[in-house]
Amino acid sequence: MRPSPKLRVFLDSNVILSGLHSSAGAPGIILERFIEGELMVVISQQVLEEVVRTINEKLPGALPTLKRLLVSIIPEIVKDPSPQEVTPWAEIIHPDDAGILTAAVAAQPDYLITGDKHFFENPSIAGKSGLHIVTPAQFLECLKSTELPNRSVPARGGEKGASLD
Repeated sequence: MRPSPKLRVFLDSNVILSGLHSSAGAPGIILERFIEGELMVVISQQVLEEVVRTINEKLPGALPTLKRLLVSIIPEIVKDPSPQEVTPWAEIIHPDDAGILTAAVAAQPDYLITGDKHFFENPSIAGKSGLHIVTPAQFLECLKSTELPNRSVPARGGEKGASLD
């Protein structure tokens, strides 16, 4: 019997930063599951740049940990979307978050995990994007309730490359 594929989760920068700051909370547990090989983490170039910039500015002591993490277990890094791809999403989510949403839509992960309230303020974001958008705590509850840490969840409602058209 073939092993089931790992869950692919797109992490917003706030989840990575929180997980690096403290291993005790849900973001830290998610990073630990990634390190243990139980999850496939997907990030965009923008997320990576936000994490590095914030660590340099606010948590410089965490930079060696981030470097070890990125060297030992490499996340899937997707390219940043073009401004034309971002524009329609900027109409339904805060413009600063539209690039993250656009990259996640293109990557089609099993979950988009974020602590950013902008992703939850407009209920149509999840519907139009076809993404399962959850907080870190909600994601851990999903894993606990399904007990499928190494298996993919049923297909998302959206199609690859979802658009607002």
